[in-house]
Amino acid sequence: MKIYTKKGDKGQTQLIGKRVSKTHARVESYGTVDELNSFIGVAIAELDQEDMISDLEIIQHELFDIGGDLANVTEKKEWALKEASITRLEHKIDAYWAEAPELKTFILPGGEKAAAHLHVCRTVARRAERLTVAIDDGSELPPFALAYLNRLSDYFFAAARAVNARKNREDILYKRGKDVFK
Repeated sequence: MKIYTKKGDKGQTQLIGKRVSKTHARVESYGTVDELNSFIGVAIAELDQEDMISDLEIIQHELFDIGGDLANVTEKKEWALKEASITRLEHKIDAYWAEAPELKTFILPGGEKAAAHLHVCRTVARRAERLTVAIDDGSELPPFALAYLNRLSDYFFAAARAVNARKNREDILYKRGKDVFK
């Protein structure tokens, strides 16, 4: 089998059930989910935290599921992503959040190299969420995709802070004249 098909040479691609422009909102959305998946691979390459590596590998599989769900515009759908994935993320967020010091202000993305990569993942997850919200093509959206992407950005923030805390690396606080959070 060849890797190239030449079917996209004129700016079109195939969703599940319909041929569309490569600029279609669904293609933008699942393309950004794919981009996020690649950035997660970079974060994994920098991590030495086995629990987070395991989490991130599960997340990578779930992102493939979301991509397939977003590409499906047929009438009959069986969604791959389930609500249990959101619940699992929430438990992980709570656990990682408890590892880092309390926040009273914003922090700058960074710290350990792995934490910095997780912050990049956070911002790409936010963009994927925004692009998914923007889909308005009359076809049903995957029921758990938006909540999952929203929770996922929180997961990356909590995980990045946990990485820094585990390495005894303080977060860099945003300098402002007063507390942001009270």
